[in-house]
Amino acid sequence: MELLPMTFASGWASGINAYATVFVLGILGRFLDTGGVPEGFQRTDVLIIMGILALVELVADKVPVVDSVWDVPSTVIRPIAGAVIGALIAGAQGDLLTITLAAVGGVTALLSHLSKAGIRLAVNTSPEPVSNVGASVAGDVGVVGVTTLAVLFPVAAAVVAAVLLALTIWLALAMMARIRKGWRWLKQRWTAPPATT
Repeated sequence: MELLPMTFASGWASGINAYATVFVLGILGRFLDTGGVPEGFQRTDVLIIMGILALVELVADKVPVVDSVWDVPSTVIRPIAGAVIGALIAGAQGDLLTITLAAVGGVTALLSHLSKAGIRLAVNTSPEPVSNVGASVAGDVGVVGVTTLAVLFPVAAAVVAAVLLALTIWLALAMMARIRKGWRWLKQRWTAPPATT
């Protein structure tokens, strides 16, 4: 049961930025020797790859349209990452605990990803870039903060992640009309014929 809060919080963070979640977990596990962090995340090659991917996502997430296009393949990647993180936290023994924590991590990552992607799609309909960058930075701070808490104070991290998840789901539902508008806007930009000269 003590692994459940860490898995839930890491799953939430994975739904926002899976690469940064693995990177922060790996850094904390390697340099703080806190325990509970899968050893594979602490390897130098994993840290380098996750650091590069986290940096790419950090930049892509600040650019309107690019962020929503980036969210499309992430709908598959982030929940899988959440499930893998949960399984590895459980020890990946193939037992009921592994399956349970993988499910918790994957489902939590999917819910946080869908909420985040919907909200960002709605924000993209705003003509000014400040709200888009602000939403992205808030997500970055949330990922680093919740992931750090997950390693140091798992129960507190799980409570924070649950509150953030509930708030983002509520906000996404409240913004559904703007999300639909954002989806139409994205489809128009994506499928628009090239300009002729």
